[in-house]
Amino acid sequence: MALFRKTTGDKSEKPGVFARLGERLAATRRALSGNVSSLLGRKRTLDAALLEDLETALITADLGVDTASAVMADITRRVSRKELGDTEAVYAALRTILYEIVAPCEQPWPITHQPEIVLMIGVNGAGKTTTIGKLAVRLRAEGRSVLLAAGDTFRAAAIEQLGEWARRAEVAMISQPRGADAAAVAHDALQAARARAVDVLLIDSAGRLHTQTGLMDELAKIKRTLARLDARAPHQVLLILDGGIGQNALAQVEQFHKAVGVTGLCITKLDGTAKGGVVFALAKRFALPIYFVGVGESADDLRPFDARSFVDAVLPAELVDDRA
Repeated sequence: MALFRKTTGDKSEKPGVFARLGERLAATRRALSGNVSSLLGRKRTLDAALLEDLETALITADLGVDTASAVMADITRRVSRKELGDTEAVYAALRTILYEIVAPCEQPWPITHQPEIVLMIGVNGAGKTTTIGKLAVRLRAEGRSVLLAAGDTFRAAAIEQLGEWARRAEVAMISQPRGADAAAVAHDALQAARARAVDVLLIDSAGRLHTQTGLMDELAKIKRTLARLDARAPHQVLLILDGGIGQNALAQVEQFHKAVGVTGLCITKLDGTAKGGVVFALAKRFALPIYFVGVGESADDLRPFDARSFVDAVLPAELVDDRA
């Protein structure tokens, strides 16, 4: 089964792409499925001790205390009502509950304006600039015109890095010298996007810690500047999260959402991390659309999120302990 959907209805994919995706979440699968299967696969009695151990396994797999507690409250209720008669039934119920948590977050990435103005935000190291480049490649492959705005005027080589992605995607980029006003870059880019009638404008921004008030104020300034040209702009504020930071992602979403109003998430670097269970915690707490996930270095490894395939990848349908 394919792990993630395409953005559009185009079914064409490079050979082998989907075949590799399940392997990219192997670390999270071992953290979640391995621990859960080791408990439920032993045909243990459905008692309080087993349910407590299962909750601990969910917390250890980075679902977080709140999400794990909510999941186990549901399972415990079903056990007490004799709706779940054995460990296999508990496992099936767990898969269903986790799917129901993430399913509302599976939404098509909306492109409903021309240009669609997308402000990309996130902390240093989350993969924001790289994600912008990968999105540009993807959009171009779908036949859309794209313009990039080098709004990260703070980090050394950020403009050059985005410029390299612009070259690879064969799209134009608006930039100013390092240290320039990021809001001015966004202003010029929006005007250029209108003049060139491009479909999507992707605006980079300086990576910042969610606790840095001054830099968060800069993001708010970019939003105000765009709104002066288009009251609806930016149409999207896409937060890039490093999937490897686990529960720290919750604080980032909370603070960025408070500052600039996040409209959707892109979770990167899920390959190689055992902390992908945080996806369930994010979905449970914020219910924001998860438009994309990153599971590798190539442009093809940025994929639209598919809830069913994600659950199947990290918690397979059968009870199989693959921790080894």
